[in-house]
Amino acid sequence: MSTYRSKFEGRIAQSLAKRAVPFKYESIKLKFTQPAKERTYTPDFELPNSGVYVECKGKFTKEDRDKMLWVREKYPDLRLVILFMRARNPIRKGSKTTYANWADKHGFDWADWDTDKIPARWLKHAN
Repeated sequence: MSTYRSKFEGRIAQSLAKRAVPFKYESIKLKFTQPAKERTYTPDFELPNSGVYVECKGKFTKEDRDKMLWVREKYPDLRLVILFMRARNPIRKGSKTTYANWADKHGFDWADWDTDKIPARWLKHAN
């Protein structure tokens, strides 16, 4: 089994494997432009049978949020989704905005690992 950057990613890989869902881990690098700086971004999981790229987030920092917006701006047709460890966490201390609220506001498909695990909608081939 591959080495993952976090225990959370390892648990997701185990769940996909247990469900016999083909996946690739950090299989592509996508260039994006951070204002005044060319960068690359590597999604955590690719689900090649459905064309979905999954970004797994335990902590969802301001830098992470900005990066997700920049990548989506560069790749608007990419099926990039976010799997939060806890979607109800506030985006910063004292904020009423949760990770889930942020994703909804910015049009990202997301799921909560604690409740949804990996949603079936991400495993189906897009038409």
